[in-house]
Amino acid sequence: MDQIDVIVAGGGVAGLMAAMAFAHRGQSVLCVDPVPPVTERDAEGSDLRSTAFLMPAVEMMREVGLWDRLAPEAAELAVMRLCDSGGEINEIRESADFVATEIGQDLFGWNVPNYVLRREMTAHAEAMEGLELRLGTGVANVLPRTGHALVSLDDGSRWRCDLLVGADGRNSLVREALGIDVRTVRYGQKAVVFAVGHDLPHQGISTELHRTGGPFTLVPLPDDPEGGHRSAVVWMETGPKAAALMEMDAETFAAEATARSCHVLGPLTLESPRRVWPIVSQEAQELTGPHTALIAEAAHVMPPIGAQGLNTSFADIRALIEAAGRHALGSDEMLEDYAKARRADIALRERGVELLNRAAMTDVQALRDLRRQGLRVLAGLGPVKQVAMRTGMGL
Repeated sequence: MDQIDVIVAGGGVAGLMAAMAFAHRGQSVLCVDPVPPVTERDAEGSDLRSTAFLMPAVEMMREVGLWDRLAPEAAELAVMRLCDSGGEINEIRESADFVATEIGQDLFGWNVPNYVLRREMTAHAEAMEGLELRLGTGVANVLPRTGHALVSLDDGSRWRCDLLVGADGRNSLVREALGIDVRTVRYGQKAVVFAVGHDLPHQGISTELHRTGGPFTLVPLPDDPEGGHRSAVVWMETGPKAAALMEMDAETFAAEATARSCHVLGPLTLESPRRVWPIVSQEAQELTGPHTALIAEAAHVMPPIGAQGLNTSFADIRALIEAAGRHALGSDEMLEDYAKARRADIALRERGVELLNRAAMTDVQALRDLRRQGLRVLAGLGPVKQVAMRTGMGL
């Protein structure tokens, strides 16, 4: 049996970041995942999403030396624009700009295509001293003990570690092995995810439009080499509507997307295949077990609103690293410190995103009008608006 300080189950963005963070502080780390990451541009049809990183997450990537690899292919996020288009006519009737400089920040963060993110994170992790990646190898069994955790991998190897980090997604094997239940909320929604080209520059503005069914969000992507402007889109809709959108031919779909966007960037052209993702909220009832911590989607899943999902995951990693700096690695004290630091924040963000999603879904005109009034009030209350921005960024 092999001995190591930390095993990270899950080689997605959060798992790789956790592995790099522990290796950066001098721990020996093994990171495993049964599925190798999508790292090539010509394979982007397998993962069309991009990830918006708020500045606290960017700072974490700078600390481990990763950010310089990502910066050349990232698009800045300077303004978060919320729009209500919930009138009888599909047009913007209220909008509010949340500007990073209003809270003393140059930017809210950066948006990075996921295939770039996985490619560069994998390359950087492979080069880090003390970190071993086994992508294509998964966890087969977990047995927590008093002094350590025993982890069996599906390649037949067996390991003993001081700390097991469960970053293995919403269907976490690690969480299941610990017997931890989850609270799940299903909204009857799906997200249609794709990339578009457009005539007008996005100017670093992420635009979220609310009508019915859920938000329609345009997130800046880097311009293409020939000078065209591009954005990633997350279009949340009811299940039947999402299914209908997926059945449309490309030209019809692009016209529907342009109309839903209220033409804020001009005509949209589809520049990628479409993929559809179910929308749920999920929250683990416990964040820890013996010598084990849950992070990211093993601990919490939330709808893709306000860039909260993965940035909440990075806050998990920060809290776990800080707890490891105060207590023995994998000890009860360390894990309780971590759980105490994260419980309230995760619950707050889960409930907040759930509330925003339900407000965005409504097709009741009176509630849509109320949503418009709420946006107007928020836009006019400077101190409240600043608190909302700081809270959203995790400052």
